[in-house]
Amino acid sequence: MRKQLLLSVVATVALSMMIGGATAQSFNLKNQNATGAKSRVTPGRGVAPNRAVTNNPRGGNMGGHRGGGGFGGGFGAGLGAAGVLMAIPGMIPPAGGQVIDDPTYIPPQGRQASRQQQPQRAANRGPSGVPPANERRMVPDEVVLEIPNSVTPAQINALQQRFRLTRLESQSFTLTGTTIYRWRVPRGISVPRAVQAIEGDARVAAAQPNYLFTLQQSELKSPEAAPAGDPAQYGLAKLRLPQAQNIAKGDNVLVAVIDSGIDATHPELSGAIAQSYDATGDKAPVKPHSHGTAMASLIAAHGKLLGAAPHARILAIRAFDPAGKSAEGTTFNILKGLNFAAANGARVINMSFAGPADPAIHRSLEAARKKGIVLVAAAGNEGAKSAPLYPAADPNVIAVSATDADDHILEQSNRGSYIAVAAPGAQIMVAIPDGGYEVSSGTSHAAAEVSGIVALMLQHKPGMTPDQARATLLATAKDIGAPGRDPLFGAGLADAYAAVTAGDAPPVAEVAPQVERVSGAR
Repeated sequence: MRKQLLLSVVATVALSMMIGGATAQSFNLKNQNATGAKSRVTPGRGVAPNRAVTNNPRGGNMGGHRGGGGFGGGFGAGLGAAGVLMAIPGMIPPAGGQVIDDPTYIPPQGRQASRQQQPQRAANRGPSGVPPANERRMVPDEVVLEIPNSVTPAQINALQQRFRLTRLESQSFTLTGTTIYRWRVPRGISVPRAVQAIEGDARVAAAQPNYLFTLQQSELKSPEAAPAGDPAQYGLAKLRLPQAQNIAKGDNVLVAVIDSGIDATHPELSGAIAQSYDATGDKAPVKPHSHGTAMASLIAAHGKLLGAAPHARILAIRAFDPAGKSAEGTTFNILKGLNFAAANGARVINMSFAGPADPAIHRSLEAARKKGIVLVAAAGNEGAKSAPLYPAADPNVIAVSATDADDHILEQSNRGSYIAVAAPGAQIMVAIPDGGYEVSSGTSHAAAEVSGIVALMLQHKPGMTPDQARATLLATAKDIGAPGRDPLFGAGLADAYAAVTAGDAPPVAEVAPQVERVSGAR
């Protein structure tokens, strides 16, 4: 009886191994095993999920990469004799050809072999780029990888094959001395899971989602809400800009505006646009957008309106999609905008947008500040209960909240210990495309005004560093909230005149000449 049972078990195992081999061969013939032949490719989605299956006795996978690797050590299981019945179902893609976002069981010996053949994550790597569990502000199927320039093209191709990525875009960045890639991940793999797997590869300096950011403007009103072109903009007096502009007007200071498309033909911006750059890579002509045009006018308008720095020059950088008033921009496009600004001599970068904490953008901002560029950002329009928004909350950036005509905080303005200063942002007259004007609100406006003030400071004191600019703005701000620095206004309402003249020698008082009295005179 025992002999018959033993023979039955042996026969079952042998039959299973034969079925397994036949099944694997069947998949290999259908998909052309990854021993030189190409896998089937779905247009626009990269390598298709129904992948070649290898007969690697040390531990197969669903990616055609020998010895493990890929997401979760590879989607497959080792083909030991005792485990063949479990292994075969694990190698077959689910219905519809999609890969499930969970690691398949790998026997201990398979895991060990896999680890031995995978590049190991460097010990000096920074924090993980895996997003928080509740983070949704990202492109749902893309990752951004930062890779040292020392990595060869062959190694890049191997990385792509290992993780079954589709290359969308890449660019070398002078700010960080690395190349940053935008890839599409395989269908069925979540971005957090992809980042977690990829950042373990020693060839990758950093991996993260391609985050989404939004422009910070709201409460749009028609041009009829106030006389179009009325020069009596209340923000000018609040910021003491007329007095400051008697000393400096921002002559030839380059201010980069990373935003939506700017109307360079608007009369308010005549001659103000030094260069334009489209970081989105759109081939078709794109109409100028209201937000970008408004921000540029708050900095450099010199027609019916008066910008904070009317003689400044604008680097118009389009990194945001023009659809709607609150257009979206991505990590990758913002990085390209920062790189362009730094490479083309920007002294100030205005960022009137907000979004999640972004490690790649943080590294570029840190490099830009060290390069001597003053960084200014809108605090955000999510209100009192909002978590800190970025890039404003980045320590390299001057964060600006918004006030109204009565020096009260704009209701939707973000608050927090990272706020540096405040500026008017409620019901502000701005220029919009096609020669128009409108009244709108938002922390975007406040940030642009402060960027203009910094341009005045830099014209007056060209050697001023970013840290000195921040310290000067804080030291000269008008305290309008609780005594001292507070989470609503930071150090207080920005004062352009005090900031521009800070450290100047006081003017020498003119002494009236003594009059010699003539004899007989009264």
